[in-house]
Amino acid sequence: MASEDSFVDSDEAMVDFCDSGSDFEVTLKATKRGEMAVTGPRPPKRPRHKAAWRVSSSPMPASPDSPVQQQQPSGRTSRQASPRPVTTLSEGSRGISAENIHDAVCSGKSAMVTVVDEWLDSYKQSREAGLLVLINFVVRSCGCKGVVSREMLDNMQNAEIIGKLTKEFNEDSVNYPLCTPGPQLKRFKAGLCEFVRVLVRLCQNSLIYDEYLFPSLVALLTGLSDSQVRAFRHTSTLIAMKVMTGLVEVAVLVSVQLQTSQRQHDMENSKGAHERAPGRLEDLQATISELQENRGELSCMMNTTFRGVFVHRYRDQLADIRATCIEELGMWLQKDPEDFLNDGYLKYLGWTLHDKQSPVRLRCVRALQGLYQEKEFIGRLEFFTSRFKERMLSMVLDKDPEVAVEVVNLLLLLQQTEDGLKEEECGHIYPLVYASNRALASAAGVFLFKKLKTVLASEQQSAKSGNAAFFQILISFFIQSEFHEHGAYLVDSLWAAARSELRDWDTMTALLLQESGLVYEEEGVLIELMMCAVRQAAQATPPVGRTQGRKNVTGKDKKVQEQDRRRITSHFIPLLPPLLAKYSADAGKVSLLLKAPLYFSLEMYSSAAGLDKHLDLLLSQVWGIIEKHTDVEVLEACATLVSTLCADRYTFSSRTNLAFSQLMDGLTECLSAYLGDLVQGTADDDDVYSAAAALKRIAALSCAMDPTGWKLFDSCLELLKSRMESREFDKELMVSALRCAAFYLMWAKVNAVNSTPAEEEVKRLKKDMRSFCRVCETCLCLNQNEIRDQAFELLCDLLLLYSASSARVEPELGALVHLPSDSLRSEMSAFLLDYVFSDCEDAELDVEGEEAMKITLLQKRRNQLAGYCKLVLFGVLDLTAATNVFKHYNKYFKDFGDIIKETVSKSKVIDPVRSAKTVCLCLQQMFSEMLTEERSRQDVGEIRDLAKRLAMSFGIDLKRARKPLVALHVEGVRFAFREPPEGDEQRSNVAFLEILSEFSFKLLQQDRVHLAAVLKSECPDAALSWPSVRLYQRSLEGRSSAKAKVTGERGDAPTAKRKRSTPQVGGSWLDGSSVHSSLPPPALASTAQRQPACRATESEPGSEDEFSLGSSMRRVKPCRHPSLSSSHTVPTVDTEDINSPLNLLSLIADDDDEEEDPDFKDYESDSDNDSAYTLPSTRHTSASALDELFA
Repeated sequence: MASEDSFVDSDEAMVDFCDSGSDFEVTLKATKRGEMAVTGPRPPKRPRHKAAWRVSSSPMPASPDSPVQQQQPSGRTSRQASPRPVTTLSEGSRGISAENIHDAVCSGKSAMVTVVDEWLDSYKQSREAGLLVLINFVVRSCGCKGVVSREMLDNMQNAEIIGKLTKEFNEDSVNYPLCTPGPQLKRFKAGLCEFVRVLVRLCQNSLIYDEYLFPSLVALLTGLSDSQVRAFRHTSTLIAMKVMTGLVEVAVLVSVQLQTSQRQHDMENSKGAHERAPGRLEDLQATISELQENRGELSCMMNTTFRGVFVHRYRDQLADIRATCIEELGMWLQKDPEDFLNDGYLKYLGWTLHDKQSPVRLRCVRALQGLYQEKEFIGRLEFFTSRFKERMLSMVLDKDPEVAVEVVNLLLLLQQTEDGLKEEECGHIYPLVYASNRALASAAGVFLFKKLKTVLASEQQSAKSGNAAFFQILISFFIQSEFHEHGAYLVDSLWAAARSELRDWDTMTALLLQESGLVYEEEGVLIELMMCAVRQAAQATPPVGRTQGRKNVTGKDKKVQEQDRRRITSHFIPLLPPLLAKYSADAGKVSLLLKAPLYFSLEMYSSAAGLDKHLDLLLSQVWGIIEKHTDVEVLEACATLVSTLCADRYTFSSRTNLAFSQLMDGLTECLSAYLGDLVQGTADDDDVYSAAAALKRIAALSCAMDPTGWKLFDSCLELLKSRMESREFDKELMVSALRCAAFYLMWAKVNAVNSTPAEEEVKRLKKDMRSFCRVCETCLCLNQNEIRDQAFELLCDLLLLYSASSARVEPELGALVHLPSDSLRSEMSAFLLDYVFSDCEDAELDVEGEEAMKITLLQKRRNQLAGYCKLVLFGVLDLTAATNVFKHYNKYFKDFGDIIKETVSKSKVIDPVRSAKTVCLCLQQMFSEMLTEERSRQDVGEIRDLAKRLAMSFGIDLKRARKPLVALHVEGVRFAFREPPEGDEQRSNVAFLEILSEFSFKLLQQDRVHLAAVLKSECPDAALSWPSVRLYQRSLEGRSSAKAKVTGERGDAPTAKRKRSTPQVGGSWLDGSSVHSSLPPPALASTAQRQPACRATESEPGSEDEFSLGSSMRRVKPCRHPSLSSSHTVPTVDTEDINSPLNLLSLIADDDDEEEDPDFKDYESDSDNDSAYTLPSTRHTSASALDELFA
């Protein structure tokens, strides 16, 4: 293995690679392309002259750092004077043309061997003409229309030919074959690579050593690879790298032949003189000499190609070129490890691990995978592994999930080596089983599974049979990882690798039913993992937040899924009642076990013989659990199970309905026994607790069963009124009463839709709805969080259910439509301002450090805001009520931005003009509040920021947004010049024009003219010189109105071009900072996690089809309730802290800034030398129409 100096002195190595004599500038020195000096007499076996390919004494250097002694670089040679006689084709015979080869490559259907054979026939007749055809094919593959003539080939240097081709390049488009999108690119690239491969293979025994074809081709490719035209540089680099790969394959074959011949020679030489075949030893020696000569020539060509193309292009500005170089380097390392698998070449892979573009990093990681798969390479990779292991471990958090997946697979290969990974190094990979990207999580799951199996094998746990030991260690991992709430994600990650183990229901249930074996915490973990595995097997869908992409479920998959469901059902039907009986007292465990029947094939209860008795046992256990628990989670799980078992599609539904109806009868009698004392206020604490528990169970069952038959609405309403009159606010009792009454109204509406109710029933139901809304309105004013929040959420649901839009489906139910009163709308608006758009509760929780409660509170507030927004969008509340939502768009963007954005977007679909006026009204209200409270000028900036964000919601189709935008501007101008009340400051609203100017960039030219006229008519002459008015006028006149007009006509946003740096005339090196870099690799890791900045994105405008908002409504001014929080001041909580737990599954951070900057900067090694390296010039030196062609 090479010494460590090859990494430590990598800066000096880079300097060697980037010296002035190897950059292959366009302005090449005046050397002839085919000039080959003869240094001595020709060998007797095969005449050849090799000055152009002179090498050092070794056939192939151990490292590219060692200098190559060349008299002339191949890129500067000319073939003007060739010592060989020139043969020409006759006038009547014409071989294959460059166009024929190009068409065959593009089609992808031609037999490439036939195409290359035809070209070889023409080359053998005239090598100059054949080479000319090959050169023109390369030029044509670059997308250039220019043609290299015979005169140019004979009389011009490479630099002159490339310069002439550059001028003749297609100026109409910047596209070229290798960057053409679609299947054509894939077909052309595959055909081009196949052509080069076949060409080298067919020439490997003869023409590859003729010292004319390949030296000339490599010289041209080297010059093109340094061209400023991206098409030349990209295409020539790809061809050169494929030629290099072909040469490596030939070199390996020659090395094998050389070893075989040498072995035969040694054997022949060991024989006695009388045993040798006559002339055999001389023939073998001649063969060895020829093979050594061939190997040396191949080594020289490979060295020249490597130094002339790879060393410069592996850090090219274009990511595709860099990726091509690294991909081919990986193939060289695998095919010819004797010459390439050393630190001198491996360092390029190590440096490229820090590349800014993910495709390059991906090719690099895959190249390393190919190396670590070979066990005989591990020893040679030892120093590379120690040097770059830290970087590979950090790349598991790469911003590109595909790269991260391949890195995990690479580390799995590294783990399987003799040294492997340390436990703390494995800790970088374990958390990825909870990642949101399913491919990454599955790769981490395979890694974890292999690690667990290794631990089991090392501990030799033979005492536990089957998979019991596996579950024991998996439980330990789950507990120690401290991600207890993410069991579904762990199971999904392990499903591909440990599917058979996770479906071992027998072992899991046996561990749970045995009296000793697992401790309390381990039992809870095993139940959670078991239920997650049951769900995974029955549904075959990933958990929430982990998508699997578009995958069509085949018939085979459905069959396997159905078989799993039946197997689960057969196993758990007899065992579920004992499990429920054992863990019935534990709320957490029993709530998980109650989910098991949801994944059963429940028809087996009635179809399979002997299973109906287990249904009675299950119903009995569920009955007992409901009577035993008042925990919300347990009661909700029971209600879900009751709803499933009572479905009409099952033949046993009548039995379940009867069983739970009897349970409801008992709960109703229990409530009636305490109701009188509760209403009169004579009940003691025990009575209140018993009544609250009964009401809570009734409310839970009301989700699954129709409770209207028990007539509980009046009792619940009477109970609520009496409690509010007496000011005795028992939270459990009142919340349960509110839920029971609301469920009664919901089921009554459903029954009214399914049947034709009598007129008296309709009147009574509408009266009940009115009474309930009045009670809830009173609850909104209470200083009880649970009661207040429950009342608001139930109001949102019921008002939507009894809205005018719901009556459109059933017109005869129009009498049931209930619109909120003015006072109720005012109270709901005040609730929104006081308790949704408020930070006081967050601050209190921050002091206590309850992160989980903060997440729960945020989710509750999001649900409340979503319910209010639905009332606005469905016409229950007037569209102007949305101003209370819109005005908080900017301030609470992180918590509620998606909800508010969707509300703004949907409101534009409903009524674009009214939506725009609502946006303007929102800004007017904020401006008026600012004037009333006499706040600072800084608040105007905040309002302007909100206006900018709201302006983006009008989308990019400016023709569709014309009418709404004009209406918004007109309303804003009229507000700005509204006559102020007596005693107020004159024209204090004029400053609103500064806010209004933020919408001007969306206007078309004709609308700008119209609004300028409106401004002139509304604005007094004396105010035309005021700063705010002048600023608004400039917004209507400036910012290239012509561009806005074009955008509006096309309905597309203009594309901004990246600013170019000024080219330096007369030089091939740029002195600007964009090509200088002194960046150390670790700091430039593009996988550094960073929270993405919140940005306003343009919403896509929907259809302009309008639908009615219902009857017109009066505007109600919302009032904010006095603060009910504690008097002490608490610092505002950082909203980023709230979101951090929510983003636990998002381990892959996006770094948009790095992706937007396409400039590639080369990276240093970790040596202490801080010298900067300059990249070869890739800029054009003249400002012409060809600028678009250059990188």
